[in-house]
Amino acid sequence: MSDLVPLTGEPLALDLVNTRPRAADGPVDLLATPAHLRAWLALQVDRLPEAAQETAELTAAELAAVHAVREHTAAAIACARRNERPPAAALDTLNQAQRAAPAIQELIWDGTSIAAARRRAGSPGLRLAAWLAEAAADLLADPAITRIRQCEAQDCVMLFLPAHPRRRWCSADRCGNRARVARYYQRHKTT
Repeated sequence: MSDLVPLTGEPLALDLVNTRPRAADGPVDLLATPAHLRAWLALQVDRLPEAAQETAELTAAELAAVHAVREHTAAAIACARRNERPPAAALDTLNQAQRAAPAIQELIWDGTSIAAARRRAGSPGLRLAAWLAEAAADLLADPAITRIRQCEAQDCVMLFLPAHPRRRWCSADRCGNRARVARYYQRHKTT
C-alpha cells in the first residue's frame, strides 16, 4: 500500500471517488482491504456515524459492494459534471444499492419527547453501500455537480468542488505546493 492518505472534506461521494489516487507507479486503491475501508470510515465518522460504528464486521464481499458504488459513482460524476447523461448501469447500481438497505425514520423516545432517527435495514456492508449511494445521489442531483473540477496538478486525478472559483488544486498542501515549487524552480533554474 502506498503512503498516500485519503483526502477528506469534499462531499462524501467525492471523498469516496478520491480513494483511487494516482501514485508515481500508477493508480492506488486506498480501500483495497476491509482494514483500509475501516480506516477511511474512521475519517468519515462525522458523516457516517452509523456505518462507522459497525466496521469490525466488514467482509471482502461488503468491500466489493462499496467498490461497486465507488466505480459507478465515478462514472456518473464524470458524465454529470459535463452535463452529459450518466451510464444507465451507473444509476441503476446506485439505486439498487439504496434499495438493498432501505432507509426508515425510526421513532424513539429520548426521555422528554419523540425524536426521529434515520436508520437503514440490512447487513453492515449493505447499509454502508446504501449510505454511500445516497451521498452519490445527493451530489448527482445537486446543480453544483457541474462545478466539480479535476485537480490541475500533473498526474493528479482527484476531484473537488471548489468553494472559490479560482481554486485549481485538490489540496493546497499537496498539489498546490508541488505546483508552486515547480514554478519557482522553472523561474530560477540556470540555463
